Amino acid sequence: MLGPVECRDGAGLPVRLGGPRHREVVARLLVARRRVVPVDRLVADLWEEPPPGATGAVRTFVAEVRRALEPGRRPRTPSRLLATEGLGYVLRPAPGAVDAWHFEAEVARAAGLAPADAAPVLDAALATCRGPAYADFPGARWAHAERARLAELRLHAVERRADALIRSGAPREAVWDLDAHVAEHPWREDGWHLLATALLRSGRQGDALGVLRRARRVLADQLGADPGPGLARLEREVLRQADHPDEAAPATGDEVWSSAAAAYEGSVPARSPARLEATASLLRELAVTGAGGLDAARRHRAAAVAAAERTGDAELAARVIGVYDVPAVWTRVDDPDAARTVVRAAERVLARLPEDAPETVRARLLASVAVESRGDALAEGALPRAADPPGRAREPWRRRAQQAAAEAESAARRLHDASLLAFALNGTFLQSFAHCGQAARRDATGAELVRLARTHGLLGPEVLGRLIRVQALAGLGDLPGADHQATAADHLADRYERPLARVFTTWYRALRTTLATPADLTATEAAEVTEAAYAEAVALLPTCGMPGFATGLPALTRLAPVVRAGALPAPEAFTEADWGPYDPWVRPLLLLGDARPDEAREALGTAPRPPHDLMAEPMWCLLARAAALAGDPVLAARAAAVLSPAEDQQAGAASGLLTFGPVAEYLAEAREAAGG
Repeated sequence: MLGPVECRDGAGLPVRLGGPRHREVVARLLVARRRVVPVDRLVADLWEEPPPGATGAVRTFVAEVRRALEPGRRPRTPSRLLATEGLGYVLRPAPGAVDAWHFEAEVARAAGLAPADAAPVLDAALATCRGPAYADFPGARWAHAERARLAELRLHAVERRADALIRSGAPREAVWDLDAHVAEHPWREDGWHLLATALLRSGRQGDALGVLRRARRVLADQLGADPGPGLARLEREVLRQADHPDEAAPATGDEVWSSAAAAYEGSVPARSPARLEATASLLRELAVTGAGGLDAARRHRAAAVAAAERTGDAELAARVIGVYDVPAVWTRVDDPDAARTVVRAAERVLARLPEDAPETVRARLLASVAVESRGDALAEGALPRAADPPGRAREPWRRRAQQAAAEAESAARRLHDASLLAFALNGTFLQSFAHCGQAARRDATGAELVRLARTHGLLGPEVLGRLIRVQALAGLGDLPGADHQATAADHLADRYERPLARVFTTWYRALRTTLATPADLTATEAAEVTEAAYAEAVALLPTCGMPGFATGLPALTRLAPVVRAGALPAPEAFTEADWGPYDPWVRPLLLLGDARPDEAREALGTAPRPPHDLMAEPMWCLLARAAALAGDPVLAARAAAVLSPAEDQQAGAASGLLTFGPVAEYLAEAREAAGG
C-alpha cells in the first residue's frame, strides 16, 4: 500500500490481481482494516456514477481476486483471506503481510526502544515506503484520509529516526536527511528543531543558527507565523553559546546519566554494601523498560541476592530482595529456578532478621515470597492428580505463600505505607487463584490498586491495577469496563514508557474480537476470525521477554474455536503445535480427536490438577469435556465441583487472553457424565 498497490506471494513474487478495478477493490478492503465493507459501499467508492451491473461487476472482481490470492483453495471452500460476510466483503491478511500495517507497528515498536536500537528499526520501516500510499488511486475519496494519515506517520518516523540518531551520538548522520526533510516540509517545526540540534551537536554552531533564522523567515513568509516556543528557546540558547563559548550547553538526559554513573563509580568504594542496594534498585527500573531489560534484570537479580546474603548482613539482604517490587500481572513465573532461589533466600533472611528490624523490611520480604511463589513455582515434587480430592495439606508451598501474602498486606495497612501496600496487594492478587470464579475478588484488588496509585502517584501499581481489572472485568463479562481499563493502561504505558503493558492489552483486544464473534459461525469460519484477531497478539510473543506468559499460547488460540464449537481437535491440524506447560490438559482431547479413547483415559488418570493461576478455569474445562467424552465419571465429578463457582463466566476470559466458551456448557457435560 505504501506506493502503487501490489501483491506478492510468500516467495516475494508478484501476484497478478487483474486490472485497476481489481487492485482498487483490494485497496479499499484493506483501508477498512478487517472490517466488513458492504457491496453498496464498494460500488459507490469505485464509481462516481455506477454503471448498470456495477454490483455484479464487484462480485466478479472479488471472485477473481480470491482466485489470485488463494490459487490452491478448493472450489466452494470458504476463503481464509477475502471472506463474504452478510452483504459485504472483508479482507483479513496477517498484520505483517500488509506493508502499511507493518510500517505502523514498527514505528510504534521503535517508540519503546533505546535510541541506538530505535534508529535501525525506523530505517528498515522507512525503506518499505515506495511512494505516496495508494499512489495509483490519487483521486479516490475513500483513500484520502488513510493516505493523509500514512503520510503524516511517515514524516513522524523520519523525525523520530533523526531524534534517535542525535540521542545515540550520531548527529552528523541525521543532518543529511533532515536538510531535505525541511526543504520538502517547511511548515514542520520539529524538523527545523531537529536539524538545528543535529548541527549544534556536530559542532556547527554557526550553521545551526543559520538554520534557525531560515526557519523564522520561511514560517513568516509561508504561514505568516512566528516560530513556536521550542524553536525560539533553541535560538536563544545558540545565541547564548555564541556570546559565551566557554559555557557548556545544558546536558542531555544521556549525558547526565553518564556523568552521574561516573561520579558514583568514583565515589562509592568497590564492594561497598551501598553498591548492592543501588544495583537492586536499578534492576527494578530496568525490568520495566521492555523485553531486553526484563530478561537482564531477571538474570542479574539472583546474583545480587546471593552477593547480599554473603555479606552476612540480614537487613542488607532483606533490602536487596524486597526493593524489587516489579509489578507482576501474569501468574506463571518466567524462570521457576530463579523464583525458587529468591524465595529460599527470602525465607532464610526472614529467619535471621533481628527482632528490632523495621517492620517494612520484614513485610517486603513476605510480599516477595508471595509474588515469586505464584502459580506452582514453588511446588515440592509432583502435583496432585486432577482426579484426586482436594487436600491442601499435601501442598504446603501454597499455604506458606498465601500466609506470606496475608501477613504482608496486614503489615502494610497497619503501617499506612502506600508503596508497601501496593507490593503486598500484588502478592494478594497472585495468591487469589485457589478457587475458580474469583474474578470479582480480583477486580476489587485491581480497583484498590488504582485508587492507591492515583492518590500517591505510583505509576507501576496503577498500570498493574488496570491490567488486573482488564482481566477480571473480561471474566465477568463487563467488556465496556474492560475496554476503559485497557485504554487507560495503554495511555500510561505510552506516556511513561512501559512497553510490556501493550502486550497484555493487545491480547485483550483479540479476546474482545472473539467474544463479539457471531455464535452461528461454523467451526471453520470461527477459526478464520480467531486467526485474524490473534495475528498481531501472537506476533508480539517471540520478543516480549516473558516465556512464562508466551509459551503455549499460540497453540491454545488455535484450539479455542474448535472447543468452542463443541468439536474435537483434528490431529493433522495440530501436529506441530507447541502446547508448552498446557500439554497435560490438552493431551486427552487430542487423543480423543485421534480416536484413541483408551489412551485418552490413561492420560486423564495421570493428568495433574491445573495450576492455581489465570489459566486454571480453561484447563479444567478441557479436562471436564475429555472426562465426559472418555467416560471418566470420577474426574468429571471433580471438574464439575471445581468449576461450579465460575458457572456464569466465559472459560478463560478472566485471563484477558482467550476463551473456550461458556463454563456452563462444560459444567453440564461434566455433571451428566458424573451422573448428577
